[in-house]
Amino acid sequence: MEDKEDLKKPKVIKIDSQKSWEHHISHATNQKYPVVVHFSAFWCVPSIVMNPFFQELASTYQDVLFLTLDVDEVKEIASKMEIKAMPTFVLLSGGTTVDKIVGANPDEIRKRIDHFIHSHKSM
Repeated sequence: MEDKEDLKKPKVIKIDSQKSWEHHISHATNQKYPVVVHFSAFWCVPSIVMNPFFQELASTYQDVLFLTLDVDEVKEIASKMEIKAMPTFVLLSGGTTVDKIVGANPDEIRKRIDHFIHSHKSM
């Protein structure tokens, strides 16, 4: 029964509070999972256009935690992470920023995530 539940879990987790952020980052750090975060805004067309691509990445990279958050909903996190433009994609390892990609560039994002995942596996 649990296997079926896992299939229903969203591949991308929406962060809607500081508590949710801390919970998922802490869990990923404890489990040694790399994290990819999509900082977006509901009014930002390039961010919205990137959502299906981000979902696809989450399906492709099973051992990575994919989070998304709206910078207007969770301003304190966006500020802490120094997000200045949307979309921004942040790659985290052990709760620390390893890479940051600003803009809607699917090829560059995929390339950087590939590199990030391979370097993370060798740690």
